[in-house]
Amino acid sequence: MTPPDRGSVLDPVRLRGALAAIEPAARESPDRVLLARAPGRVNLIGEHTDYNEGYVLPVAIGLEIRIAFTPTADRRVEITLEATGERKGFALDSIGPRTGTWIDYVAGTARSLAEAGIPTRGFHGILASTLPTSSGLSSSAALELVAARSLLADQADGADRMRLARLAQRAENEYVGVNCGLMDQFASSVGNAHGALLLDCRSLDYRPVALSLDRYALVVCDSASPRRLESSQYNERRAQCERAVALLAGRGAPVRALRDVDPAMLASLGDVLDPVSLRRCEHVVREDERVLTTVAALDGGDMATVGREFAASHASLRDLYEVSSPELDALVEIAGSVPGVRAARMTGAGFGGCTINIVERRAVGALREAVANEYERRTGLTPRVHLVEPAAGAGLIDLNDA
Repeated sequence: MTPPDRGSVLDPVRLRGALAAIEPAARESPDRVLLARAPGRVNLIGEHTDYNEGYVLPVAIGLEIRIAFTPTADRRVEITLEATGERKGFALDSIGPRTGTWIDYVAGTARSLAEAGIPTRGFHGILASTLPTSSGLSSSAALELVAARSLLADQADGADRMRLARLAQRAENEYVGVNCGLMDQFASSVGNAHGALLLDCRSLDYRPVALSLDRYALVVCDSASPRRLESSQYNERRAQCERAVALLAGRGAPVRALRDVDPAMLASLGDVLDPVSLRRCEHVVREDERVLTTVAALDGGDMATVGREFAASHASLRDLYEVSSPELDALVEIAGSVPGVRAARMTGAGFGGCTINIVERRAVGALREAVANEYERRTGLTPRVHLVEPAAGAGLIDLNDA
C-alpha cells in the first residue's frame, strides 16, 4: 500500500473527486473508481547497456504517475490530464497509427497487450503526475505501466510484472518508435521499495541491492534542460553497437551482443569500424564492468569505489558515448565540490535531464545550497533538486484505505 499523500497532487481522495467532477459514472458509483500508479526510475549506473544485453542498476522512485479511472464497457480509453484539462482517447478495437503525442504510450501499450492475448477493458480516467517529463526519469515507461494497470483494471494485481515490462518495452519499440532497452519498464513494473535492483538484461535475472539508506540519501538534480536525445540519435547509437557485434560475429567471434565483447576484441575492429563507433562500443564494454564493480562495492559498503565508478561512468558518457551536456557536467562538478557527496553522475539517456547523487544525509542541505548558488550562475537555468526514496513497482491503490 502506497501512502495516501494527503494534500499532494497524487492524493487518492483528491483524484477521485477530480474524476467525479468530469465523469458521471464516477459520481454515481464512487465504489467503481480504481486508482493505478507507476513510479519513475533513476538509474544508479549502467547507461546504454540494457539494449546491449548487459547489466543495469535502477531504482524505482516515489515520483510517479497516477490514473484514477472507472472501467467501461464501451471499449474506449479516455484520459484527461488533471494539470491542463487536455483530453485524449482511442478505441481499443481500432487503434490507429501513432499521433506523436503522449497518448501514443497508452495506445501502444494497449496494442501490445492485445497482441499478447491479454484481455483489456476500456476506461475513463484522470491522470496526475509528480514525475517531470523529458528529464531522464522514465516518465514514458511510467505512463506505459500505469496504462497497463488501468487497462487490466481489477485483474492488474495478478499480472506478471516482468511480462508487463516486456510488453511495455515492445510498445515503445514498435509503436512509439524508440528502440529502448528493458531497463525503464522493468524498474517501473518490478520496483524494489527497499533499494536498487541489479538486472541482467540477457537472462532477465535480477536481485535486490541494498543502499544503506539510513546513512545515505539519493538526490536527483534536474538540470531544467529537457532531454534532447531524439529517437533518431538514440537509434543511431544502438545501430553503431549492433554493427560492431555483426563485424565480430562475421569474423567467427562467439558474440551476440556487446555484453560478450572485451576490450581486446573491440580493438581488433580498428581497421574496419569507424572511430566514433569504436568509442561508443568502448563505453558499453567498460560500463558493464563498472556496474558489477559498483554492486560489489555497495554490498561491501565501499563508497570510495562507488564514487570512482560513478565518476568514470560520467566521463565515459561525456567523452565516448557523447550523451552528456554542459548542464549535466556542471551539476556533476558542483556536486563533487560538496563534502559528503559520495558519488555523482548523469543518469538516463542523456543530452539533458538529471544527475543522480549518493549523499550522506547530513550533507543533503549543503548540496541543495551549492546547486542553488552555483548552477544558475553557470548556466542561466533554475535547477530542481529532489530527495527521492525507493518505491514499489506499478500497481493499484486500495481506495478503501485512502
